[in-house]
Amino acid sequence: MKNYKRNVEPLEFLLSKYKFETDKIKNISTGLRYTSVLLKNGNIGVCANLGYKIDTDINNYLAIDLENFSHRIVLNSYFNALLNYSHSSNNDVDIFQAIDFKKYKKIVMLGFIKPVVKQFHLFNIPISIFDFQKEDPELTSISEEIKLLNYADAVILTSTSIFNKSFLDSINATDNNCDIFMIGPSSIMAPEILEYKNINMIFGSTFAKADDRVLKIINEGGGTKEFLKFGNKSVLKIID
Repeated sequence: MKNYKRNVEPLEFLLSKYKFETDKIKNISTGLRYTSVLLKNGNIGVCANLGYKIDTDINNYLAIDLENFSHRIVLNSYFNALLNYSHSSNNDVDIFQAIDFKKYKKIVMLGFIKPVVKQFHLFNIPISIFDFQKEDPELTSISEEIKLLNYADAVILTSTSIFNKSFLDSINATDNNCDIFMIGPSSIMAPEILEYKNINMIFGSTFAKADDRVLKIINEGGGTKEFLKFGNKSVLKIID
């Protein structure tokens, strides 16, 4: 049975269920591309910045403001750290190992993830790609996004959609028979996310406890390519 549709955005729902407890946080770090939250138990959570300036003073998060993008990014990182280590998932699984994309006829990617796109090209699988923050010949015009989402039978959705407020609009534009796969180190790997419309799998990452290498790379402005080599790929999926 398909998962049911939840209308409250994920950060709001998770905040109501798990709270945001500043006394669990050891520090908040930020760089040019990513923000990290290190919990006192050593768990690390990350979230892409997408150009937003991040306040690293923990005392300024005593009251979370979901309209503030610095708060949303820190909250996303916090839930990434709090929840990604808590639930059983398969480790070291690549998205192309987990999914047979050849069985789909209309695939859409929201958020340009170049290494994944290269694999689609390698296997000669057509894909339409949208990213409102980038310019590239690979991208389809944003004006076509809703129309193609309506017809898609598979969507690869960047997990930054949760903090940037595009998540609900994106998933609600898909047909009920579409399969949505979330991807990226910003992924919050929690079963509650699988309860949203059409979400089938969440591909994310975890890191060794208090891994200074990851925190240093993020502080120095490094991105996915630099710090993911120190992480473990994981996938959380609906149990059939």
